[in-house]
Amino acid sequence: MKKVFMILAAAGILALAAPQVSYAQDEESAAAEEQVEATVDEAIAADDVVADNVAEAEEPATFHAALKQKFIEGGPLWMTPIILVLVLGLALCIERILYLSFSKINTKKLVEKVEAALNEGGIEKAKEVCRNTRGPVASIFYQGLLRYDQGLDVVEKTIVSYGSVQQSQLESGLSWISLFIAIAPSLGFLGTVIGMINAFDAIQAAGDISPNVVAGGMKVALITTVGGLIVAMILQVFYNYILAKIESITIDMEDSSISLIDVLTKYGQKK
Repeated sequence: MKKVFMILAAAGILALAAPQVSYAQDEESAAAEEQVEATVDEAIAADDVVADNVAEAEEPATFHAALKQKFIEGGPLWMTPIILVLVLGLALCIERILYLSFSKINTKKLVEKVEAALNEGGIEKAKEVCRNTRGPVASIFYQGLLRYDQGLDVVEKTIVSYGSVQQSQLESGLSWISLFIAIAPSLGFLGTVIGMINAFDAIQAAGDISPNVVAGGMKVALITTVGGLIVAMILQVFYNYILAKIESITIDMEDSSISLIDVLTKYGQKK
């Protein structure tokens, strides 16, 4: 009977304790779930922060910021002369391009106007047309018409001589542009040599040839060289474009001068 009573008592205790244990387990499970959810939220927030940082790091810098950074890395002492060469060279190139653009005219129409003016009002009318027309071709025509009374031979010599003067004016400033084209890479190479000297000085001071020791000097050397070469290439493109425009205007000058001599010859025969 004692055993039966003990068994029944144990069963009763287990029956009474079971709900409490279940309730405690439920509370522990709920707390664990809340802790897991909080951990997951923290992990997600951390991932978002990391993703934002990675996105900011991978975001490409602007062109202006990149140029500024390379300018600083190359060293203001060596990059400043290269930038000045670029600015001055571009200023001269733009001035020449504008001058040549205003000098370019339709020479065939000018010859036709001069011929019509000769037939209507003679030499004075033709000179007025040339005075009111811009460009070196009109100036050459005017100088030739001024000496028409001295004969066609003098007119032809005047056109040739004054054509050389106009040619020199068209080529004004090109020597400076060619100088800047030559000096830009030279400045870059000078920065390269100085950068190499600094690298060897760093090696001597550290007594080691590790990459970290020579990286600074080598970087300055490479950036200054690249800067000088880029400036020279930019100015070279503008220089060749200017030469092409000068060549085109020169051809027009020669062709229209021959046409003017023919027009004056016909005018003389009519008189």
